[in-house]
Amino acid sequence: MLTVTFCGHADYSGEKAVREWLATTVDALITRGAGQFLLGGYGGFDREAAAVVWEAKERHPHIASTLVLPYLDRTVFACQYDGTTYPPLESVPRRFAISKRNEWMVQAADIVVAYVLHGWGGAAAMLRCALRKKKEVIRYVLPR
Repeated sequence: MLTVTFCGHADYSGEKAVREWLATTVDALITRGAGQFLLGGYGGFDREAAAVVWEAKERHPHIASTLVLPYLDRTVFACQYDGTTYPPLESVPRRFAISKRNEWMVQAADIVVAYVLHGWGGAAAMLRCALRKKKEVIRYVLPR
């Protein structure tokens, strides 16, 4: 079973083309054997990815959607996930928790689905981590 994670910009605003690309990509990955989806739960793209995976689960009930938490002291709205997990981040300073969580997600995944349009911020750092670790990356490309 393949494990998939996502990285994308927090300021994603729900473009129809991106949602369609995400839905097509998730369905294709399920066909290839993806069964575990790790999601970050922060920002617009993370919410869109979670919604697309949850909708795919209606057609493919065997897949699992997991919210990966960077903190334990926050209330989370986890209704679009089968469960949550917390990586070993107890000794990580709070200001680095999200980036370390992202590194953990990349390490745990076989495939990274990326909506990264510029080279700064957390999504770009997560993408660089995936490329360094030689993970399979599926990137959204802006239409010309």
